[in-house]
Amino acid sequence: MLGRRQIREKIVQTVYSYYQNPVKFDVLEKNMFTGIEKIYYLYIYELNFLVALKELAENQIEIGKNKFIKTDANINPNQKFINNKVLIKLEENPERLFFTGQHKQLKWDMHDDLLVKTFQRITAGKRYQDFMKEDSYSFEEDQKFIGKLFLRYIAENDDFHDYLGDKELSWYDDIHIANSMVQKTIGFLKEDEESRTLIRMIKDDEDKTFAIKLLRTTLDNWENNEKKLEERLENWDLERVSLMDKVILSTALTELDNFPLTPSRVIINEYIEIAKVFATDRSNIFINGILDKYCKDLNRI
Repeated sequence: MLGRRQIREKIVQTVYSYYQNPVKFDVLEKNMFTGIEKIYYLYIYELNFLVALKELAENQIEIGKNKFIKTDANINPNQKFINNKVLIKLEENPERLFFTGQHKQLKWDMHDDLLVKTFQRITAGKRYQDFMKEDSYSFEEDQKFIGKLFLRYIAENDDFHDYLGDKELSWYDDIHIANSMVQKTIGFLKEDEESRTLIRMIKDDEDKTFAIKLLRTTLDNWENNEKKLEERLENWDLERVSLMDKVILSTALTELDNFPLTPSRVIINEYIEIAKVFATDRSNIFINGILDKYCKDLNRI
């Protein structure tokens, strides 16, 4: 349920922004879908970073070959990294190529300071050096290596996060979503299949309808949801519940009431995970308790 999780997160963010700065619903809806579109831009930008690392490695090999005084490493360079099957599939993906061609700002400059420094850190690391020493070439090994490389040097790289936040403010909040999309993309690749389709936030009209309905119904039922919440608070005043916790709970209650085909445990788990991203450390326990009690009161399966 990767796509729906992302949509729920954006709805929670959008409802929260509304109660910080109320605007007309059509403006709010437009802003939400613009935010979703920007996540796809970030996703492509991160995939392009991986491809740029490969291109940078190729450039380094060419520079070595053209040196006046060459070492054996220059003459017979280790090409295992640039021949990584996963990187090649990402590089050749037609959707990535087309979208980057339409949005050239998503292409990395080979002289970009962050790119160069990240490449230097990768090549100096033990994981990279051990990988390059191995003689075997299997798709599974390539896939595992790129997955760990992405996690270590991109997903968990604070400098990378700050860089993205400076380029687009919303990216700083949404990088965890794009990271998940990239990890899924790497994991979904198959050796004997062409890499054609990337992950999209809004896959079809059903997803879009879900997003609009959940957003609008959450806003329309805010006061009713506050009453439902207040009825289930024990030794706690509604005023003491943070706005973000209220937003997460109200969105979850709305989905429980208006989307009966989705099992309650699925909905509860989704909003617990969202709470871990946006709320305090104890919010997920609080939210789990309220939603679990609500489902039991309604005998909601």
